[in-house]
Amino acid sequence: MPVPLVIGVDAGGTTTRCVVAGLDGEVVGRGRAGGANAQSSGAAATAALTAAVGAALTGLDPTSVVAGVVGRSGAVADGTAGSRGAEMWRDLGLDPSAVRVVTDLEVAYAAGTPSPSGLLLLSGTGAAAVAFRDGRLLARCDGYGWLLGDDGSAVWLGREAVRVVLRAVDGRGAPTTLTAPVLAALRAAPGDASAVIAAVLRAAYREPPAALGRLAPLVGAAATDRDPVASAIVQEAADRLLESLDAASRHVPAGELGAVVLAGSVLLAGGPVADRVRDGVRDRFAADPAEARDGAAGAAALAIAGRTGTPVSAEIHARLTARPG
Repeated sequence: MPVPLVIGVDAGGTTTRCVVAGLDGEVVGRGRAGGANAQSSGAAATAALTAAVGAALTGLDPTSVVAGVVGRSGAVADGTAGSRGAEMWRDLGLDPSAVRVVTDLEVAYAAGTPSPSGLLLLSGTGAAAVAFRDGRLLARCDGYGWLLGDDGSAVWLGREAVRVVLRAVDGRGAPTTLTAPVLAALRAAPGDASAVIAAVLRAAYREPPAALGRLAPLVGAAATDRDPVASAIVQEAADRLLESLDAASRHVPAGELGAVVLAGSVLLAGGPVADRVRDGVRDRFAADPAEARDGAAGAAALAIAGRTGTPVSAEIHARLTARPG
């Protein structure tokens, strides 16, 4: 009899990753392709998913797959693979009814801990804090997009960097060492105030808002060099992220809190925002936060839990999330 396998997929905006594992958590296949989130075109998303899953299944029998979970950024989890994806799964030799679609928040939390109850704090392109209880997403704070929220995210940091540079140039704000690197990143040549402002506005508005996230590391670097303007941005970012975490934490009784999981580039790549947030987590919960490094492994953990009816053990979780040698 074939050994039962599960598939876990993390379909992000820029990269799609897939893990194939046994019910014991032993990873037997990995695949990677381009982005396939809910905002991608149907053809592009399907192609990326097909490539990642196909690569992970290389040399394996697809009929051995008994469950799958796909985490997609921007997805509305409906518990099914959806009609659009059903044909793709069948083409791969898989049973579409065995595949479940969830949000990227759920796979991120599952990547960081096997505990069914706890908190996730995410800061990457977007930002949100999420409460989980008994394996269910119970409440979300923020994650409202760049226009209405995502406080403390990379895009928020980048937008604040541009704002303080504009204020410094037009005289409303204090001078900041952010000016030179931000102008360089936006390819805005130095000159008189009017010319610089016009160049910054053109550069900032001709790209999608998410592109401002690339400026976030400049804020951290300037704060590390003790620029007071950048330091103020960093502190506000950390305060806003911790405010979201505090709001989410009210939904999980203290006695049931299993872990606080950090996810996203701002919190995992290091830097002053991450340092302040980690300190805040330790102060609030007297424990170090866990890290969500592999969303596909988290999706596989959810697939195993769904198949067996119980959360994965710490040992199985450790096997799933172990970094490839």
